[in-house]
Amino acid sequence: MTANVETFAAIYQRALDRKGGEAQLHALLGAPKSSAELLSYSDADWLDALTKKIFQSGFVWRVVENKWPGFREVFFDFVPEKMVLMSDEMLAAKATDPRIIRNASKVFTIRDNAQFMLDMARQHGSFASMVANWPTHDIIGLWALLKKHGQRLGGNTGPYALRAMGKDTFLFSRDVEAYLRAYQIVEGSSIHGLSNLKRIQAQFNQWHEQSGWSLQQLSRLIAFSCGDNHVGLSGTGFSGAGQPVSADEEMA
Repeated sequence: MTANVETFAAIYQRALDRKGGEAQLHALLGAPKSSAELLSYSDADWLDALTKKIFQSGFVWRVVENKWPGFREVFFDFVPEKMVLMSDEMLAAKATDPRIIRNASKVFTIRDNAQFMLDMARQHGSFASMVANWPTHDIIGLWALLKKHGQRLGGNTGPYALRAMGKDTFLFSRDVEAYLRAYQIVEGSSIHGLSNLKRIQAQFNQWHEQSGWSLQQLSRLIAFSCGDNHVGLSGTGFSGAGQPVSADEEMA
C-alpha cells in the first residue's frame, strides 16, 4: 500500500471543512440498503435497473428516465423468463418502437442479461439473493462477474446500477478517481485494470476498518473532500452526454 495515503480521519476533517460541518456533510452521505432490503427486490427489478444504466451510458440520463415507463410497457416489466423467449425478430421489432430509445444493440442486451440472471438464479436461488449476499470487502468481484457474464455491464455501468439499487459499492466519480491517482493508489491509464482494482478495494477496506463506514459513505466522503465542490451541491455538473462529472455525481 502506498505510504502517503491519508487516514480516514484526515479525509473526514477536510470534508467537514468543505461542506460546512457535520450536519451538512452527513446529510449528503446516505446509506446503502441492508441485505434484507436488497432481498426484497425481484429479478425483474434488477433487469430493469441494469437495462436502465445501459441505456443511460453515453446518453442524457433525464431522457432515459422520462422514457422508462415506455420501456416497461414494451418489455413486459423486464420479467427475465419472458425476455429470454424473445426471438431476434421480436427484439429487432421492439427496437423500433417509439416508446423507447431506439438502439438495437442495447435492446439485444436485455435478452442476454435476462439469461445471465436466470443462470445466476439457478446457482443462488435468485439474482437478487446473489447480489444481497455478496461481501462488500470484495465488491470488485461482483463488478467482474457483471462484466464477464453480462452484456455492457463493465466499466462504470455495473457499479452505477448496483449503487442505484442500494448495494454498497464505491464509485469512480471524476473527483474520486482524481484522489486515487493523486495518492498513487491508481497507476497507469486504466482505473479498471485488475491490479488497480485490487489496490483500490484494499484501500477502501482499510478505511472501512478505521471508520466502520460503508463503501458508499467512504466513496462520497472522498468525493466531497476534494475537487471543485465545496458547500452544498453547487459543484454538480454534467457532461454533454448527460453523465455526471463532478464529485456530486455520487448523489446520482
